[in-house]
Amino acid sequence: MIGKIRRVPLREVWKHEAIDFTRWLEENIDVLNEILDFSLSNAERERSTGNFNVDLIAQDESGNTVIIENQLEKSDHDHLGKVITYLAAVGAKKAIWITPEPRPEHIGAIKWLNESNSDASFYLLKVEAICVGDSPPAPLLTLIVGPSEEGKEIRETKEDLAEGRKTRKRFWAQLLVKAKTRTRLHAAISPVENGWISTGAGLSGLAYSYVIRRHEASVELYIDRGKEAEEENRSIFEALLANKGAIEKEFGEPLDWQPLEGKRACRIEKEIPIGGFDDDGKWPEIQDAMVDAMVRLERALKPYISKLDV
Repeated sequence: MIGKIRRVPLREVWKHEAIDFTRWLEENIDVLNEILDFSLSNAERERSTGNFNVDLIAQDESGNTVIIENQLEKSDHDHLGKVITYLAAVGAKKAIWITPEPRPEHIGAIKWLNESNSDASFYLLKVEAICVGDSPPAPLLTLIVGPSEEGKEIRETKEDLAEGRKTRKRFWAQLLVKAKTRTRLHAAISPVENGWISTGAGLSGLAYSYVIRRHEASVELYIDRGKEAEEENRSIFEALLANKGAIEKEFGEPLDWQPLEGKRACRIEKEIPIGGFDDDGKWPEIQDAMVDAMVRLERALKPYISKLDV
């Protein structure tokens, strides 16, 4: 004969969160070990952290501090704040939040914390009480959110992107100092985290841009006069292209003329095949080449831009 599972209201099993549930969990901490990817021991109740008391503090198998925050009601912002506050207050490496009803926004918050934080891991558990037939109630704990390989990859990607932004800003700061010794073209521009910096070319919608990627760099004239201006962009590009021979002679070498088929904008580019922002040992050489190419590009294009009838 197979019994039927019946869920029991938690308040019938543990009437008081701190007195009953937290005490029971302290004495039965091994129930968490069955569903977590680590083992807990030495659980202690109501450890004071300044003006607050952590429900439970335990240790993992490596001796790292783990905080456990319990509640017998649906998850709320107050307990999410406590989880983060207590973890920081005691210098814990892991935080466990136990609730019978995890709200979707709190599930998302714990996922975000795991994807954004490399110093701590966060676990959200759902607690229920069940009976089989006339049996005594038993706890049922389910892991809702925890650290994952996917979350780790997302975090590492975010860290790489953040580091890339910082690196680009340092690269631009150095390049702009050098550029000011050769031209005033980008003198009013400040370093940014983007992969490009631009300034006007004397005509609305035309910009002289420095562009940097991980292992590539370039300078360019970018032509984009806005929405509904595809034909106008193309007309400007064709007018400059008609003087390709004279422009490239003044520039000193061939340029890459890109009509960018299927796109609104057009581009005239000179690639700098030395490296990019990840090649920090080559930064001085890359920056010098970019500034030199920009000076020559403006000198070659300026007379023809000034004659455009737009």
